[in-house]
Amino acid sequence: MIPTAACIRPRVKGQRELEILEATLEVLDEVGYDLLTMDAVASRAKASKATLYRRWKGKPELVVAAIMAHKGQNVVPDTGTLRGDLMAAYCGAGGLNDPLAQTVLTAVVTAMGRDPEFAEIYRRDLIGPKIAISRVIYERARERGEVHPDTDLTILAPSLAGIVLHRAFLLGEAVTPELVGRVLDEVILPAALRGPAPTA
Repeated sequence: MIPTAACIRPRVKGQRELEILEATLEVLDEVGYDLLTMDAVASRAKASKATLYRRWKGKPELVVAAIMAHKGQNVVPDTGTLRGDLMAAYCGAGGLNDPLAQTVLTAVVTAMGRDPEFAEIYRRDLIGPKIAISRVIYERARERGEVHPDTDLTILAPSLAGIVLHRAFLLGEAVTPELVGRVLDEVILPAALRGPAPTA
C-alpha cells in the first residue's frame, strides 16, 4: 500500500533538532531525569510534543540523543602517544572536565538504576562506542610499546574515568586537564607499562 500524504510524518532535522536536544539538556540539568518530561522539553524548545515523538520514541531515546549530540562525534584521537590520546579523549567538550557533562552524568547514574530501558539504550549508544574507542587507543599504544603485553585492558581502560569521577563526585574536587594529567602520570601510564604483578 502506498502511504498517503496524510499519514507521512515529517522528520525533525537540522537546526531544529539541535534546538530540541539543547532544550532537553537544559531541562535535564535543571530537574534531573526522573522529573524530565516530553511536555517540559517541548515547552522549552517551543515545539509540540507530537514533533518530539516524530523523531524519538520516548524519553530514554531523546535524552541519550541529547547527551550524544553534546559529546559530539566519536573520533579516535591519534596524537602518537598514549598520554596524548587519553588527554584528547577525556578533556574538552563533553569530556570529564566539562561542567555540563558532569551534571548530566549525575542524572544519568541515577536514571540507570531506576530505568532499565534507559540504561540499556545508554550502554548501547554511548558507553559501547566509548569502550571501542578506548580499546583502539590502548591496543595502538601496546603496539608502540607503551602498554605491557600482559596488561588486562578491561581493567586498565576504565580506570582513568573511575579515578577522576571518584575525586569529583565523592571528594568534591574540580575536574581539570591538570587533574586528568596527574592521574595519567601517577597511576595509569605507570600501570600500563609495568603490567600485572607476578603471582606467587
